Amino acid sequence: MANSEMLSKIENGQGFIAALDQSGGSTPKALAGYGIGEDSFSNDDEMFGLIHKMRSRIITSPSFGNGKVIGAILFEKTMNGDAGGKPVPEALWDRGVVPFLKVDKGLEDEANGVQLMKPIPDLDDQCKHALAKGVFGTKMRSVINKANAKGIAAVVAQQFEFGKQILANGLVPIIEPEVNIKSDERAECDKILLGELTKQLDALADDQRVMLKLSIPVESNLYKSLVGHPKVIRLVALSGGYSTDDACAELAKNEGMIASFSRGLLQDLRVSQSDEEFDATLGSAIDKIYRASIA
Repeated sequence: MANSEMLSKIENGQGFIAALDQSGGSTPKALAGYGIGEDSFSNDDEMFGLIHKMRSRIITSPSFGNGKVIGAILFEKTMNGDAGGKPVPEALWDRGVVPFLKVDKGLEDEANGVQLMKPIPDLDDQCKHALAKGVFGTKMRSVINKANAKGIAAVVAQQFEFGKQILANGLVPIIEPEVNIKSDERAECDKILLGELTKQLDALADDQRVMLKLSIPVESNLYKSLVGHPKVIRLVALSGGYSTDDACAELAKNEGMIASFSRGLLQDLRVSQSDEEFDATLGSAIDKIYRASIA
Protein backbone atom coordinates (compact mmCIF):
# COMPACT_ATOMS: atom_id res chain seq x y z
CA MET A 1 0.00 0.00 0.00
CA ALA A 2 2.76 2.44 0.96
CA ASN A 3 4.49 1.84 -2.36
CA SER A 4 1.48 2.92 -4.42
CA GLU A 5 0.95 5.88 -2.10
CA MET A 6 4.60 6.85 -2.51
CA LEU A 7 4.35 6.58 -6.30
CA SER A 8 1.32 8.85 -6.31
CA LYS A 9 3.09 11.35 -4.06
CA ILE A 10 6.16 11.50 -6.29
CA GLU A 11 4.24 11.54 -9.56
CA ASN A 12 1.54 14.02 -8.60
CA GLY A 13 2.72 15.81 -5.47
CA GLN A 14 3.24 19.57 -5.41
CA GLY A 15 6.71 20.15 -4.02
CA PHE A 16 10.32 19.09 -4.41
CA ILE A 17 12.85 16.44 -3.42
CA ALA A 18 15.54 17.25 -0.85
CA ALA A 19 19.03 15.85 -1.49
CA LEU A 20 20.57 14.78 1.84
CA ASP A 21 23.00 12.30 0.33
CA GLN A 22 26.48 13.79 0.68
CA SER A 23 28.86 10.82 0.91
CA GLY A 24 32.38 10.43 2.28
CA GLY A 25 34.11 12.74 -0.18
CA SER A 26 31.64 15.62 0.09
CA THR A 27 30.78 15.34 3.80
CA PRO A 28 33.64 17.55 5.14
CA LYS A 29 32.56 20.35 2.78
CA ALA A 30 28.92 19.97 3.85
CA LEU A 31 29.93 20.08 7.53
CA ALA A 32 32.15 23.11 6.95
CA GLY A 33 29.22 24.94 5.38
CA TYR A 34 27.18 24.06 8.47
CA GLY A 35 29.89 25.55 10.69
CA ILE A 36 31.71 22.38 11.77
CA GLY A 37 35.40 22.36 10.85
CA GLU A 38 37.61 19.34 10.24
CA ASP A 39 39.19 19.85 13.67
CA SER A 40 35.86 18.73 15.17
CA PHE A 41 36.33 15.07 14.14
CA SER A 42 39.28 12.71 14.02
CA ASN A 43 37.91 9.78 11.99
CA ASP A 44 35.14 8.83 9.58
CA ASP A 45 32.81 7.52 12.29
CA GLU A 46 32.91 10.85 14.12
CA MET A 47 32.46 12.72 10.83
CA PHE A 48 29.43 10.65 9.81
CA GLY A 49 28.01 11.00 13.31
CA LEU A 50 28.11 14.79 12.98
CA ILE A 51 26.53 14.84 9.52
CA HIS A 52 23.82 12.47 10.77
CA LYS A 53 22.99 14.90 13.59
CA MET A 54 22.66 17.66 11.00
CA ARG A 55 20.40 15.57 8.78
CA SER A 56 18.28 14.42 11.74
CA ARG A 57 17.83 18.05 12.74
CA ILE A 58 16.62 18.84 9.21
CA ILE A 59 14.29 15.83 8.99
CA THR A 60 12.67 16.50 12.38
CA SER A 61 12.31 20.28 11.93
CA PRO A 62 8.67 21.42 11.70
CA SER A 63 9.15 23.11 8.32
CA PHE A 64 10.49 19.91 6.72
CA GLY A 65 7.11 18.24 7.27
CA ASN A 66 4.97 21.10 5.95
CA GLY A 67 4.04 19.20 2.77
CA LYS A 68 6.34 21.11 0.43
CA VAL A 69 9.08 18.46 0.54
CA ILE A 70 7.73 15.34 -1.18
CA GLY A 71 10.92 13.23 -1.21
CA ALA A 72 14.41 12.97 0.27
CA ILE A 73 17.54 11.28 -1.10
CA LEU A 74 19.63 9.61 1.60
CA PHE A 75 23.19 8.40 2.03
CA GLU A 76 23.28 4.74 3.18
CA LYS A 77 24.43 5.58 6.71
CA THR A 78 21.56 8.06 7.02
CA MET A 79 19.06 5.45 5.83
CA ASN A 80 20.35 3.04 8.46
CA GLY A 81 20.17 5.62 11.26
CA ASP A 82 17.34 7.02 13.37
CA ALA A 83 15.69 10.44 13.49
CA GLY A 84 13.31 11.43 16.26
CA GLY A 85 13.48 7.91 17.69
CA LYS A 86 12.44 6.19 14.45
CA PRO A 87 14.35 4.65 11.52
CA VAL A 88 14.96 7.51 9.08
CA PRO A 89 12.86 6.12 6.17
CA GLU A 90 9.94 5.60 8.57
CA ALA A 91 10.41 9.06 10.10
CA LEU A 92 10.35 10.59 6.63
CA TRP A 93 7.28 8.75 5.40
CA ASP A 94 5.42 9.59 8.63
CA ARG A 95 5.90 13.22 7.54
CA GLY A 96 4.76 12.53 3.98
CA VAL A 97 8.30 12.52 2.56
CA VAL A 98 9.21 9.64 0.21
CA PRO A 99 12.69 8.14 0.90
CA PHE A 100 15.31 7.41 -1.79
CA LEU A 101 18.79 5.89 -1.42
CA LYS A 102 21.99 7.02 -3.17
CA VAL A 103 23.53 3.78 -4.51
CA ASP A 104 26.52 4.80 -6.64
CA LYS A 105 30.15 4.40 -5.51
CA GLY A 106 31.45 7.62 -7.00
CA LEU A 107 32.96 8.52 -10.36
CA GLU A 108 35.64 7.12 -12.64
CA ASP A 109 38.32 9.42 -14.04
CA GLU A 110 37.23 11.49 -17.03
CA ALA A 111 37.31 9.84 -20.45
CA ASN A 112 35.63 11.06 -23.65
CA GLY A 113 34.60 14.21 -21.80
CA VAL A 114 32.54 12.37 -19.15
CA GLN A 115 32.88 10.58 -15.83
CA LEU A 116 31.12 7.25 -15.72
CA MET A 117 30.10 5.66 -12.43
CA LYS A 118 32.42 3.20 -10.75
CA PRO A 119 31.13 -0.40 -10.65
CA ILE A 120 28.37 -1.11 -8.10
CA PRO A 121 29.00 -4.80 -7.27
CA ASP A 122 26.60 -4.82 -4.31
CA LEU A 123 23.71 -3.10 -6.10
CA ASP A 124 21.28 -6.02 -5.65
CA ASP A 125 22.10 -6.22 -1.94
CA GLN A 126 21.72 -2.45 -1.53
CA CYS A 127 18.32 -2.59 -3.23
CA LYS A 128 17.06 -5.47 -1.10
CA HIS A 129 18.19 -3.73 2.09
CA ALA A 130 16.61 -0.44 1.03
CA LEU A 131 13.33 -2.14 0.13
CA ALA A 132 13.23 -3.80 3.55
CA LYS A 133 13.75 -0.36 5.12
CA GLY A 134 10.73 1.07 3.32
CA VAL A 135 12.66 3.02 0.67
CA PHE A 136 10.89 3.82 -2.61
CA GLY A 137 13.74 4.46 -5.03
CA THR A 138 17.41 5.08 -5.68
CA LYS A 139 19.71 7.75 -7.12
CA MET A 140 23.02 7.48 -8.99
CA ARG A 141 25.14 10.22 -10.52
CA SER A 142 27.42 10.53 -13.55
CA VAL A 143 29.00 13.75 -14.86
CA ILE A 144 29.18 15.21 -18.37
CA ASN A 145 31.89 17.83 -18.92
CA LYS A 146 32.18 18.01 -22.72
CA ALA A 147 29.85 17.70 -25.73
CA ASN A 148 31.35 14.34 -26.71
CA ALA A 149 28.62 12.24 -28.32
CA LYS A 150 30.38 8.94 -27.59
CA GLY A 151 30.95 9.84 -23.94
CA ILE A 152 27.40 11.07 -23.35
CA ALA A 153 25.95 7.94 -24.98
CA ALA A 154 28.10 5.80 -22.66
CA VAL A 155 26.94 7.72 -19.59
CA VAL A 156 23.25 7.33 -20.45
CA ALA A 157 23.65 3.64 -21.42
CA GLN A 158 25.34 2.89 -18.09
CA GLN A 159 22.67 4.78 -16.15
CA PHE A 160 19.88 2.80 -17.80
CA GLU A 161 21.72 -0.51 -17.41
CA PHE A 162 21.89 0.03 -13.65
CA GLY A 163 18.38 1.47 -13.73
CA LYS A 164 16.93 -1.74 -15.15
CA GLN A 165 18.70 -3.74 -12.44
CA ILE A 166 17.17 -1.45 -9.81
CA LEU A 167 13.70 -1.77 -11.36
CA ALA A 168 14.06 -5.56 -11.26
CA ASN A 169 14.59 -5.24 -7.50
CA GLY A 170 11.32 -3.38 -7.03
CA LEU A 171 12.67 0.16 -6.65
CA VAL A 172 12.36 3.25 -8.85
CA PRO A 173 15.71 4.62 -10.11
CA ILE A 174 16.52 8.30 -10.39
CA ILE A 175 18.76 8.55 -13.46
CA GLU A 176 21.23 11.44 -12.93
CA PRO A 177 23.61 12.28 -15.78
CA GLU A 178 24.71 15.71 -14.52
CA VAL A 179 25.90 18.26 -17.06
CA ASN A 180 28.62 20.38 -15.46
CA ILE A 181 27.18 23.92 -15.38
CA LYS A 182 30.72 25.30 -15.67
CA SER A 183 31.28 23.53 -19.01
CA ASP A 184 31.86 25.86 -21.95
CA GLU A 185 30.03 23.29 -24.11
CA ARG A 186 27.03 23.04 -21.81
CA ALA A 187 24.29 23.93 -24.30
CA GLU A 188 25.47 21.31 -26.78
CA CYS A 189 25.83 18.75 -23.97
CA ASP A 190 22.16 19.36 -23.08
CA LYS A 191 21.02 18.67 -26.64
CA ILE A 192 23.06 15.50 -27.07
CA LEU A 193 21.86 14.29 -23.66
CA LEU A 194 18.21 14.87 -24.61
CA GLY A 195 18.62 12.66 -27.67
CA GLU A 196 20.31 9.83 -25.75
CA LEU A 197 17.77 9.94 -22.90
CA THR A 198 14.86 9.84 -25.36
CA LYS A 199 16.41 6.86 -27.14
CA GLN A 200 16.83 4.90 -23.90
CA LEU A 201 13.38 5.82 -22.57
CA ASP A 202 11.70 4.74 -25.81
CA ALA A 203 13.41 1.35 -25.50
CA LEU A 204 12.10 0.60 -21.99
CA ALA A 205 9.51 -2.15 -21.54
CA ASP A 206 5.88 -1.23 -20.92
CA ASP A 207 6.18 -1.86 -17.18
CA GLN A 208 9.44 0.07 -16.72
CA ARG A 209 9.34 3.72 -15.60
CA VAL A 210 12.11 5.87 -14.19
CA MET A 211 12.78 9.33 -12.80
CA LEU A 212 15.31 11.76 -14.26
CA LYS A 213 17.52 14.22 -12.35
CA LEU A 214 19.15 16.68 -14.72
CA SER A 215 21.07 19.94 -14.65
CA ILE A 216 18.85 22.90 -15.49
CA PRO A 217 19.28 23.34 -19.27
CA VAL A 218 20.74 26.44 -20.90
CA GLU A 219 17.70 26.61 -23.21
CA SER A 220 14.57 26.94 -21.09
CA ASN A 221 12.09 24.06 -21.52
CA LEU A 222 14.53 22.04 -23.62
CA TYR A 223 13.51 18.97 -21.63
CA LYS A 224 9.76 19.54 -21.85
CA SER A 225 9.33 16.42 -23.99
CA LEU A 226 10.78 14.38 -21.10
CA VAL A 227 8.23 15.80 -18.65
CA GLY A 228 5.43 14.26 -20.68
CA HIS A 229 7.21 11.05 -21.66
CA PRO A 230 5.15 8.00 -20.58
CA LYS A 231 8.24 6.30 -19.11
CA VAL A 232 9.17 9.29 -16.92
CA ILE A 233 7.54 9.45 -13.49
CA ARG A 234 9.04 12.86 -12.66
CA LEU A 235 11.74 15.17 -13.96
CA VAL A 236 13.78 16.82 -11.22
CA ALA A 237 16.60 19.36 -11.32
CA LEU A 238 19.89 19.49 -9.43
CA SER A 239 21.26 22.82 -8.26
CA GLY A 240 24.73 22.03 -9.65
CA GLY A 241 26.62 24.64 -7.64
CA TYR A 242 24.16 27.49 -8.19
CA SER A 243 23.18 29.54 -5.13
CA THR A 244 19.63 29.02 -3.89
CA ASP A 245 18.41 32.23 -5.56
CA ASP A 246 20.08 31.50 -8.91
CA ALA A 247 18.98 27.84 -8.94
CA CYS A 248 15.39 28.83 -8.20
CA ALA A 249 15.41 31.55 -10.86
CA GLU A 250 16.69 29.14 -13.51
CA LEU A 251 14.36 26.31 -12.43
CA ALA A 252 11.28 28.54 -12.62
CA LYS A 253 11.91 28.99 -16.36
CA ASN A 254 11.37 25.23 -16.95
CA GLU A 255 7.77 24.05 -16.92
CA GLY A 256 7.12 20.71 -15.21
CA MET A 257 10.64 20.40 -13.74
CA ILE A 258 10.86 20.31 -9.93
CA ALA A 259 13.86 20.78 -7.66
CA SER A 260 16.07 18.19 -6.05
CA PHE A 261 18.55 20.51 -4.39
CA SER A 262 21.30 19.88 -1.85
CA ARG A 263 23.43 23.03 -1.59
CA GLY A 264 20.46 25.14 -2.60
CA LEU A 265 18.52 23.82 0.40
CA LEU A 266 21.25 23.72 3.05
CA GLN A 267 23.50 26.71 2.31
CA ASP A 268 22.28 28.99 5.14
CA LEU A 269 21.90 26.39 7.91
CA ARG A 270 24.37 26.62 10.82
CA VAL A 271 25.03 24.41 13.83
CA SER A 272 25.09 27.54 16.03
CA GLN A 273 21.49 28.48 15.21
CA SER A 274 18.81 27.94 17.83
CA ASP A 275 16.13 25.42 16.88
CA GLU A 276 13.80 28.33 16.10
CA GLU A 277 16.39 30.09 13.93
CA PHE A 278 17.31 26.83 12.22
CA ASP A 279 13.70 26.02 11.38
CA ALA A 280 12.99 29.55 10.17
CA THR A 281 16.06 29.45 7.89
CA LEU A 282 15.17 25.99 6.59
CA GLY A 283 11.55 27.03 6.11
CA SER A 284 12.57 30.07 4.09
CA ALA A 285 14.70 27.93 1.76
CA ILE A 286 11.92 25.35 1.44
CA ASP A 287 9.38 28.05 0.53
CA LYS A 288 11.69 29.54 -2.10
CA ILE A 289 12.49 26.16 -3.71
CA TYR A 290 8.81 25.12 -3.54
CA ARG A 291 7.69 28.25 -5.40
CA ALA A 292 10.27 27.64 -8.14
CA SER A 293 9.16 23.99 -8.41
CA ILE A 294 5.49 24.82 -8.98
CA ALA A 295 6.13 27.83 -11.25
